[in-house]
Amino acid sequence: MVMVFYGSNSKSNPVSMENKVEHQTENQITYDIHLPSDLGTLYKVRLGLQSLEINISQLSLHHFKIQNTSTLDTFSLTINKTLPLSPNGDIWVEFPIQWPLKEALSVVTYHLTVFSRNILNERNLVRMTACIYGTHGDTGDRSLLQSLQNVQQGEKNESFPVMVDAVDLGELEKILLSISSKTDCKLDIKKMHVQEAAKEHPIYVFEVNEEFSVNANKPKIQREIPRSFVIRGEKQKNDIDNNLNKEGSKVKHLREYTIKVYTGDKRGAGTDANVHIILFGNEDKSEVFQLSQSLEHQNPFERGKVDTFKIKTKNLGSLRSIEIGHDGKGFASGWFLEKVEITDAARNSVHCFNCNRSVDQSIIPLYMLFSF
Repeated sequence: MVMVFYGSNSKSNPVSMENKVEHQTENQITYDIHLPSDLGTLYKVRLGLQSLEINISQLSLHHFKIQNTSTLDTFSLTINKTLPLSPNGDIWVEFPIQWPLKEALSVVTYHLTVFSRNILNERNLVRMTACIYGTHGDTGDRSLLQSLQNVQQGEKNESFPVMVDAVDLGELEKILLSISSKTDCKLDIKKMHVQEAAKEHPIYVFEVNEEFSVNANKPKIQREIPRSFVIRGEKQKNDIDNNLNKEGSKVKHLREYTIKVYTGDKRGAGTDANVHIILFGNEDKSEVFQLSQSLEHQNPFERGKVDTFKIKTKNLGSLRSIEIGHDGKGFASGWFLEKVEITDAARNSVHCFNCNRSVDQSIIPLYMLFSF
């Protein structure tokens, strides 16, 4: 069993209850734990199982009591829940801490709906979790593929809702999506919607629009997905639906580009920083693409290596320039970029430019602009 404590200033790391037993009777276990002093005033606790890969089938929780041994401030709550929760198989339960003269937050059931193309075919081989962040904290990693119900599947599209019970998160801000797999596969995720189960609005929309290449030999993929927009009423929803219908023909005509990135063959040429690129055409420019899923290498942008990436974006017209750079994260993030080649499959053309210099925040700006 694991607990995470949330305070007005920060939250604790997961606290394992193993080897922390102070006193035990038949129906009660008392733990002695030490929390960081900088958490501030505690306002919620997340309690759950480390994983489902354990040698017990269920954990029944009846009552929770916490006491500050210095001040003797005490909070107690009747829970009466069994983990994993049925029917959604969640292994976490959250509850607010209510101190005297302070109003506690409420527990909310959120519906997180995933819109994708092919996840359901791979659900038995893939592990996917989402951590929802709001102004009042986060949910921790919650499984998206456990005990799926109410699945809607069309010819090319599918969607499925996941129930997440959490202490009120406030205004939702982002989702941290984590994906791992036991075999090679590609998962095409379009977007995610989050809303309170008891309310039709607001609906928080998180656009993904990415195909993830995962396999057992690669580390877990993580993506931080910021909130795209919020639908706060039925009129706004209808306006968005109408706009999507108007743009439907454009979505069907996405262009695919193959990007080959050549890292120089000299000492310190590689980088572990996050590299991203923007394509500019004579009609439009692309969104920002993070170049993370190399078709050749698990760790892209190593010394003397060539990494290939495939992206899909709207029709840009004839390519004119690109903007490429990195976020400077990681040890020795400086990167010696030799050249970039971009193939426009629709026009059967290849655009190439030479760089032959270091992309380093301490030397040149974060982004570089190249014209073909």
